[in-house]
Amino acid sequence: MTRTDDKLTALREAAETSPEYADIVPLFSALYEYISGREHETGITVKLDGIDVHQRIGNKFPLVSVLDLEIDQKQSAKFINGIIQVLSEAGREGQEELAWVYAALGNGVLDPGPLFAAILERRRALLDEAATAADVPPPLLEYLLEIPLRTALELAASTVPAGSFDNWEEGHCPFCGSRAGMAELAGEEGRRRLSCATCSTSWPFKRLKCAYCATENVEDLSYFTAGDGPTRVDTCKACSRYIKTRDSRLGGGDIPLEVEDLLTIHLDLLASREGFERGK
Repeated sequence: MTRTDDKLTALREAAETSPEYADIVPLFSALYEYISGREHETGITVKLDGIDVHQRIGNKFPLVSVLDLEIDQKQSAKFINGIIQVLSEAGREGQEELAWVYAALGNGVLDPGPLFAAILERRRALLDEAATAADVPPPLLEYLLEIPLRTALELAASTVPAGSFDNWEEGHCPFCGSRAGMAELAGEEGRRRLSCATCSTSWPFKRLKCAYCATENVEDLSYFTAGDGPTRVDTCKACSRYIKTRDSRLGGGDIPLEVEDLLTIHLDLLASREGFERGK
């Protein structure tokens, strides 16, 4: 069973036990169904041969850079077009904008390769320019591009030996350099691990430290909960950002964090109302 299949199973089980997820499950289930079995068809190849894991990590460099990505433009466009079709059929909004992206990929206005690199390097200007050229909202374009990029990087990251990143304590991912998307507390001592928003790699991180601005001032660090679930919101007043954190000692440890993220959208709304932005 692939990681995609694990996500799909967890999402379906959540829908069966919690009717409130009925609105989001069909769309994301359709996406995972499309990706399952196509993980090698994103048009993105991550070249890991010849990389000295210990040397790069020891020097505080992520294992993969944009130079290690090999992009097949036609194949990546085909994969994205498949995603567009799924979203058009399963979604309720944005069909017109999705059609514009489809057209822009077909006529060459959009070249996925440089945009994948822009996402990894957080170069917002290039993404915004591409979205303007295609006449689509930047968040939609970025979302569509993130799906194949995440799929390819997650697949590559799964081949790295367990424990390779246990000495990494930076705020960005040791595999691809992206920011943390969620955190998790696990084990009897509740040790904290961050989880990459892009490739799902996890690594240890200090319990009382902001994952984004690295402050350790306890007066700036806080959290809030909502309901009885195992996931809470850790906030930082120093940078006005937040990260959702699952305490797996309270349950839910078998659910992939990407799915847990989807099932806790209400926490994002609460954090936004309190004036915090999600770290990226």
